Amino acid sequence: MRILITGATGLVGSEITRLCREKGINVNFLTTSKGKIEKSEAYRGYYWNPSTEEIDAKCLDGVGAIINLAGASVFQPWTKSNKEKILNSRLDSLNLLNKTLEQNSHQVGQLVSASAIGIYPSSRSKMYEEKDTVVANDFLGEVTQQWEAAADKFQDLSLRVAKVRIGIVLSAEGGALPQIMKPVKLNLGAPLGSGKQWQSWIHIKDLASIFLFIITNGLQGVYNGVAPNPATNEELTKEIANALDKKLWLPKVPGLALKAVMGEMSGVVLGSQLVSSSKIQEKGFEFSFVNLRPTIKDLINKKAG
Repeated sequence: MRILITGATGLVGSEITRLCREKGINVNFLTTSKGKIEKSEAYRGYYWNPSTEEIDAKCLDGVGAIINLAGASVFQPWTKSNKEKILNSRLDSLNLLNKTLEQNSHQVGQLVSASAIGIYPSSRSKMYEEKDTVVANDFLGEVTQQWEAAADKFQDLSLRVAKVRIGIVLSAEGGALPQIMKPVKLNLGAPLGSGKQWQSWIHIKDLASIFLFIITNGLQGVYNGVAPNPATNEELTKEIANALDKKLWLPKVPGLALKAVMGEMSGVVLGSQLVSSSKIQEKGFEFSFVNLRPTIKDLINKKAG
């Protein structure tokens, strides 16, 4: 089996690629950096540039499924130009893949595209499931809705389409965990805002496994990529401090201060995302990391090692 991955060299893509190698699944990957192209049997790189609609159609050779992770980071100042980059990077990537499939012979039968739990409105009490159709009335809600709509267009090409709404990815290699660890290590860690906002997290190994589980089982539709037990921001911060044997003595960082510094983007850290994982579990997926404490200890031990 061969899978085409966009965003293969990113945080999540690297873990999916590692898991593919472990399972003997060959990978084709698309990259905007010609210097990253490799040509081994198990890992073949191809150039593309979604903004200019350039792509090497040979990337489809032998491919049965596509995992789409392409998209600019949302963790950058939300200027008008950066907002356009965040949205367009997601839409351009999917639209170019769609066009390439339409214009070339291939054996691709499935698309699994990244999405985000940012599509759900902020709530401290409502547990969101995939069947909930309400969309957050903010920038991330708008981006995610358009992102998923672009993925759904692949159904017109007779592909099975699945979308994984990703939560806070916990990894020793990047993402949220190292950023939270930095001030905690200096005894300067503190919960953000009230600290009571829910953060639906997932260990990166489980997230990578979900993508391959969906492909292996030919699943379609929307699935939340979150662990079964969300935590509050305060709980997450305390567990990291506990694993590092540090104390949290500073007062909580006021929400108004975060809004003053981060502007509209402060909603990413102050918003409350309480999201269910029950749908993917009902399909038979088993999480390796269900609770926050062993997850944090596992990742911090890896980083220390």
